[in-house]
Amino acid sequence: MGTVFSFDVRGGDPGAVRSALEEAVAGLHRVDEVFSTYRDDSQVSRLARGELTVGDCDPEVAEVLDLAAEAERLSEGWFSTTYEGRLDPTGIVKGWSVERSARLLADVPGVTGVSVNGGGDVQLLGVPGPQRPWRVGVSDPLRPGGLAAVISAAGLDELAVATSGTAERGAHIVDPRTGRSAVTDLVAVTVVAPRLTWADCWATAAFAMGSRQGLRWLESLPGVEALLITAGDEVRCTGGLAARLG
Repeated sequence: MGTVFSFDVRGGDPGAVRSALEEAVAGLHRVDEVFSTYRDDSQVSRLARGELTVGDCDPEVAEVLDLAAEAERLSEGWFSTTYEGRLDPTGIVKGWSVERSARLLADVPGVTGVSVNGGGDVQLLGVPGPQRPWRVGVSDPLRPGGLAAVISAAGLDELAVATSGTAERGAHIVDPRTGRSAVTDLVAVTVVAPRLTWADCWATAAFAMGSRQGLRWLESLPGVEALLITAGDEVRCTGGLAARLG
């Protein structure tokens, strides 16, 4: 997927954990083979060209497209799987695949905590140790090497943190209304939610909306908090974010 993945697994039999890690890594490579829009022979590329139907593809393709359709509905079209008239579900695939990997590892007997990081988007499950919650640093897009916030999963069994913005990859987020790069006052949107599948989608959609509309929309989503940073170094937060800082 053109990025780095890391795994932090606490507890469990070492042999069982290693076996599950191998399965998770193989699964991520398989996701890349199936969903990559950069591979002409991927199922998604062939589906976009009309060479396959959804029924011809792995079941995961239908699952992801159904999730993407729900994301498009809930965002009123600001999240989309269409780019330049072609199918492109990559906006949801990474978050979905990271979450799926984390849940596979959490199912290993004896595992008490899992953190899977895919290119800076993180799914947390369980706890890293007694009396110790998971904590995730949010990079400051305007101050390389600095942190804009630290998110704590204290009191929660699952938490995801996803960021969309221009700091790492430049202007890569597309405005679905125009088909061109989204031009907004934002440089980064970080979304905190239980599931990375949705956190990843919501961060992308809110970035395309811009800070005012994006913040209003994020406030309307149950169980979702967010941190938005503008190019003018203005920080905007949802009302409940303070409870997740730590």
